[in-house]
Amino acid sequence: MNFNIDKKAKKTAIGALIAAVYTVLTVSLAPISYGPVQFRVSEALTLLPFYMPEAIPGLFIGCIFSNFFGGFGLTDMVFGSLATLIAAILTRKSSNIYIAAFWPVLSNAVIIGAMLHYLIDVPLLATCLYVGLGEAGACYIVGIPLIKILEKRNLISRNENN
Repeated sequence: MNFNIDKKAKKTAIGALIAAVYTVLTVSLAPISYGPVQFRVSEALTLLPFYMPEAIPGLFIGCIFSNFFGGFGLTDMVFGSLATLIAAILTRKSSNIYIAAFWPVLSNAVIIGAMLHYLIDVPLLATCLYVGLGEAGACYIVGIPLIKILEKRNLISRNENN
């Protein structure tokens, strides 16, 4: 059976799937996904924009939905999602996967660290450090090996016309 799927519809579906996976991972692992010390496993997916631009809106929307359940309300929905959007755009523009993984770490450490400092009055620098370390773990320890597996199985490629 041969399905001729419109390219735009395929990209929209991939973005929606990324949003859904991001949300499910974040919410199902809620005890470690939110707060000043966090390890958001779903952030491993923030490396996908390096390979596919449709991951950018998918991650942004997934983060909005995830932050709806996080307990920090509209502030987190706006600023947390903005941190992910900024990171996704910078990741897309990166020259290699290791630099690509740096942008989510920096963006989340600064934006989420500052947001949590403001919302729950935790020490700014320590919170930035803790969020950044959790993000580094998600991106470098989980994300890069995940990306390498997807590359090896020819599920993603940087050389595609994206």
